[in-house]
Amino acid sequence: MSLYENAVKQFNKAADIMNLDASMRDVLAKPKRELTVNFPVRMDDGSVKVFTGHRVQHNVARGPAKGGIRYHQDVTLDEVKALAFWMTWKGAVVGIPYGGGKGGVQVDPSLLSMGELERLSRRFFSEIQIIVGEDRDIPAPDVNTNGQIMAWYMDTYSMNVGHSVLGVVTGKPLEVGGSLGRTEATGRGVRVCAEEVVNYLNDKGTINKGIDKMTVAVQGFGNVGQYAALLIQKELGGKIVAISDVSGGLYKSEGFDIADVMEYVAQNKVIKGYPKAESEISNSELLELDVDMLVPAALENQITDKNADNVKARIIVEGANGPITPEADEILNGKGVITVPDFLANAGGVTVSYFEWVQSLQWFFWEHDDVNKALHRIMRKAFSDVARTGEKFNTDMRSAAYAVSIEKVAQATKLRGIYP
Repeated sequence: MSLYENAVKQFNKAADIMNLDASMRDVLAKPKRELTVNFPVRMDDGSVKVFTGHRVQHNVARGPAKGGIRYHQDVTLDEVKALAFWMTWKGAVVGIPYGGGKGGVQVDPSLLSMGELERLSRRFFSEIQIIVGEDRDIPAPDVNTNGQIMAWYMDTYSMNVGHSVLGVVTGKPLEVGGSLGRTEATGRGVRVCAEEVVNYLNDKGTINKGIDKMTVAVQGFGNVGQYAALLIQKELGGKIVAISDVSGGLYKSEGFDIADVMEYVAQNKVIKGYPKAESEISNSELLELDVDMLVPAALENQITDKNADNVKARIIVEGANGPITPEADEILNGKGVITVPDFLANAGGVTVSYFEWVQSLQWFFWEHDDVNKALHRIMRKAFSDVARTGEKFNTDMRSAAYAVSIEKVAQATKLRGIYP
């Protein structure tokens, strides 16, 4: 089953619980617009190479499309469709006025020089400019893209229209209209959800210990995994006993000093060789460790029907998009595992992107503390709404999060009507 089919299957489960009518289900399940571009880039040796990129807008009933652009050799239209689909529900679950969008270019950026990367980025953004804009579709960083690439995007768009347009992308450097707090925003959202789910389960009597007494494993030590691990440890007292990235995994029973590991990674690019680890483990072994909480923050489809039975964590907080397949979800739910779903847990990024967009439109910028306070407030309310809806429908948190989001998007669609 493709990633997009997986996403629709999750959507249909919630739609069934809500008794969503067939017409609305059909409207909400399909992407509004799919753009594929094949574009030439001049390489450093003078040759010209053609790359393929995509931008998908899933739904814009509640506002302009919003979502990142990733650079990866395995990017496909199906993957981008699924990620745009999830962005619709991500914006809705936290109540910000965005629809869902996503983009990607099929390229391994590690094989490009800085000049080639800039030329590719500028040409791709020019190609998709026909459907993006600060009031239409606002891209952001994703896998293998960053603030520098967003600055190139913003400049390219601005040069094409003849004036500076700060709000056309988010995730920009501070010097060109970025927001304080954006770098750690997705990880901070994971941290808020980790705290909220533990408090909720304690209130319900399902567990009887705080996060400061818990062991935590984090799969994926990119931006999301690093800041989720750092903030869970630093602000909540959780013990991060396992981490992993593309180079493999590390285990330390006493818990890692995450700030120290981040310094090592800044110097060495990967965690492999970090000298203060107790032992090396594989990514698959990390997922099956006997820990209280698991944070999958790498790529999609990491927990499947092949390994879900071996997962021992009682709580999963999804930092990545789609790390658990629908079949694995059923197995985990059957075991009593509580999963905070991706489009709620990692919505901190899009929430602070919204703050950045608002600041860029107004040319008025907030203090760091104001950004964090607003993010915590929105994430806590979203978690509370999802937990309440789960109790109402007697269902798992993923289906509850879909139900909250679907209700908002369906209501907006009904109120707007079908044009013409």
